[in-house]
Amino acid sequence: MRLAPSLAVRVTILPHAEGLALPSYASVGAAGLDLIAAIHDGDVLTLAPCERGLVPTGLALQLPEGFEAQVRPRSGLALKHGVTVLNSPGTIDADYRGEIRVILINLGQEPFTLRRGDRIAQLVVAQVTRAVLHRADSLEQTERGTGGFGSTGVGS
Repeated sequence: MRLAPSLAVRVTILPHAEGLALPSYASVGAAGLDLIAAIHDGDVLTLAPCERGLVPTGLALQLPEGFEAQVRPRSGLALKHGVTVLNSPGTIDADYRGEIRVILINLGQEPFTLRRGDRIAQLVVAQVTRAVLHRADSLEQTERGTGGFGSTGVGS
């Protein structure tokens, strides 16, 4: 398997994350680093059904200019517990230096409890292309046109 190119990203570990592992890729082909809950040792965070919470990771990044980090849900949490990232994908801009915190919501039927060190989300670092918008009186026509929200159908 050919490995993707790597990118050096500086990370600061905040005091409440001391002793936790740095985010890592779960497999050779994984696109996202696993983010970990930096809840204080011995504490828990329980989300009732339909409740949201802000979960600390104890990390701050220095992304290179021209890159962003996207916070995305973990599929296992979504499938097994109905827990997902509320503002998915959350965007971390290259000029942000604060703590990465993840807004989780419990869409499941049962309360969900988080503990220190639990994997809570994925972090995908991606290159950014900045758009330069040009005002136009009209746009080129396509077969699809203005159809949206299911206009291309469901089946094959």
